Amino acid sequence: MLDQKKAASAFAELHRDFLILPNVWDAASAKVVEHVGARAVATSSAAVAWAHGYCDGHDLPISKLIATIAEIARVVDLPITCDAEGGYADAPADVAENVRALIGAGAVGINLEDGHTPYASHLRKIEAVREAAEAEGVDLYINARTDVYLKNLAPPGKALEEVVLRGQACREAGASGLFAPFLSKPEEIAVLVAAVALPLNLMAWPGLPNAAALKALGVKRLSAATWVFRAATHALAGAARGFLIDGDSDALALCAGERIDFDALMKG
Repeated sequence: MLDQKKAASAFAELHRDFLILPNVWDAASAKVVEHVGARAVATSSAAVAWAHGYCDGHDLPISKLIATIAEIARVVDLPITCDAEGGYADAPADVAENVRALIGAGAVGINLEDGHTPYASHLRKIEAVREAAEAEGVDLYINARTDVYLKNLAPPGKALEEVVLRGQACREAGASGLFAPFLSKPEEIAVLVAAVALPLNLMAWPGLPNAAALKALGVKRLSAATWVFRAATHALAGAARGFLIDGDSDALALCAGERIDFDALMKG
């Protein structure tokens, strides 16, 4: 596990350029992502929930998320940012305590979303989390997520205007970055980058411009969200289905591809 203060500083510094995060869900997926060249580790709330047999959307007990972050921190030497959904609580003080526990487990960044909750509550949560992180002595990277595009939270034609207003308010509340899932039009991305003085994070989705184009627009971070988990489970389903049909060991080994020595990886 990295020194947390240094890890927090390094994670913030990564947003000066362009950061790609292939989101993970456990220690093994985090170690593989580190092995193939990731510069930081980020969890996906949905992928972590699904991996533990829960639905996305605050169904996962916070204790399991804290344990997952601790397990990841034990095996990787990269900054860790945690998707904390809406903080797994309604009251800002409770959200702050949950985030304090995530920091204790090894996180140096979080995603904190608004969703359908009153937006003023989101701002109070950001303020409470910032205060808690400062008390812990960690310059936590608070990636304020707004679901205006994702969940159609604005009237037709008003989404960009609403995201700008929310992004500016998040900055004032103490956010480090702004995450706007489902924003994909280059002209709107450019407006948001110019209007909100926070590093902009977008979510991978079919039709989104590629990394080079996003970087040229001023975007600072691209998250895979659930796509890596979906790719992994698609491969799992294919390998298991084939083996169930014919029990062909050679075909199964071929599905596994290049062998990764997981024991060596976990030893570091």
